[in-house]
Amino acid sequence: MNFLAHIYLSGDNDLMKIGNFMADGIHGKHFDNFPIEIQKGIILHREIDTFTDAHPIFRQSTKRLHPNYHHYSGIIVDIFYDHFLAKNWSNYSDETLADFTERFYQSLRDHYDSLTPKTQKMVPYLIQQNWLMSYQTIEGIEIILEKMDNRMKRDSIMRLSVAELRTYYSEFEQEFTTFFKELIEHSNLKIQTL
Repeated sequence: MNFLAHIYLSGDNDLMKIGNFMADGIHGKHFDNFPIEIQKGIILHREIDTFTDAHPIFRQSTKRLHPNYHHYSGIIVDIFYDHFLAKNWSNYSDETLADFTERFYQSLRDHYDSLTPKTQKMVPYLIQQNWLMSYQTIEGIEIILEKMDNRMKRDSIMRLSVAELRTYYSEFEQEFTTFFKELIEHSNLKIQTL
């Protein structure tokens, strides 16, 4: 899952959302210098990734992309799944996506000093370009994939995967819908044990 899903799956705890959001940039077990709720978000993020990567439905989605995108297939499906979450947001929350997004952006501002330096550098772009809202459209997904291509050290053609998104749109959406229901249940159970 990508940024939007990780934030959503953190419940109502702002610091847990922040930990979950920036966890990809925190390696190993050396994160005990963060507030305890951020630590919980980091642990939750890793649990979500482990569950997702091993899930047969997620693997089915990545298999469709693997011939053209190889090891980037999982990253692409993470982005696609965030698109379907954003597109169908009202099925998952009573709060509008715009309000949810703005509350999260404000939380990043409020807890700026708790962010990793890498996250601090990213936040202005995240907010200015409104990445979380851009997941709602295929055009927004294409822009996100182009930016990811530009950041990759090797040649990446992830931006081209929008063609597969359009071609297999209903299949990806159905897979997301079934998978995400299970992921919500799994994440909620994990939060109770943190």
